[in-house]
Amino acid sequence: MARLQQYWVLMRFDKPVGTFLLLWPTLWALWIAAGGVPDADVLIVFVAGVVLMRAAGCVINDYADRDIDSKVRRTRDRPITSGKIAPKSALVLFVALCLTAFGLVLTMNTLTIMLSFVAVLLAGVYPFMKRYTYLPQIFLGAAFGWAVPMVFAAQTGSIPNEAWLLFIATVLWATAYDTMYAMVDRDDDLRIGVKSTAILFGDGDRAIIGIIQALFFVVLLIVGQQLGLGLFFYGGLVLAGLLACYQQYLLRDRDILLCFRAFLNNNTFGAVIFIGIALHYAVPLNG
Repeated sequence: MARLQQYWVLMRFDKPVGTFLLLWPTLWALWIAAGGVPDADVLIVFVAGVVLMRAAGCVINDYADRDIDSKVRRTRDRPITSGKIAPKSALVLFVALCLTAFGLVLTMNTLTIMLSFVAVLLAGVYPFMKRYTYLPQIFLGAAFGWAVPMVFAAQTGSIPNEAWLLFIATVLWATAYDTMYAMVDRDDDLRIGVKSTAILFGDGDRAIIGIIQALFFVVLLIVGQQLGLGLFFYGGLVLAGLLACYQQYLLRDRDILLCFRAFLNNNTFGAVIFIGIALHYAVPLNG
């Protein structure tokens, strides 16, 4: 039982916020692609796929960082670096999770299946980027955002321009919130030589996060205009904008606990945008 608990922790099922951060843009895309009424099989496959691929991403991340995690206060007790799970066992679990997710994707159309290979590549490459670039957060955004074109492919059989705009928005959003997350570990990362946008941005971190958030809203406003989305959608964006201001307030002194709270607040941020999209399609004559 204790060993199963360690695998549970390795897949971060004890910390579901990461799953929701991957789920929200997937649901934004699905509701838009389906006009508010997604196919049941597509919804089930992608919700399950989000859970499986987020778990797989956490496993391969901890495998890649097994030597680094022991030098960081927040991560030194993770299952692999603490010796509770062998690295080879983690790799087997990663492959099993990916194959299970791929089995689900095989029920979709050919375009979605082809796109899934890119998803696995991004999930496998991202954890190693912090060794070579100060922009691993952008790779995370691409990995999280790739579900967007996949959803459109599965639901509609095509990938319209709006899908790529939503992909860009997701990359921007993930870059912003993962920079907040990286601010928590910045001192440890500097000490051990790990790269991140938090280090790259330096004293300009809050301002640059704000600029990235502003660009995110610009992209979603373009999506809303192109698709004729109504007042509920824009109301969701207003609420998300207020949450972005709150996040900036939390980041003001760069206190690591408050930076982490700002990161966690993005779950609510993603939810209010989804609620706005869902209400647009559920309630007639809203805009």
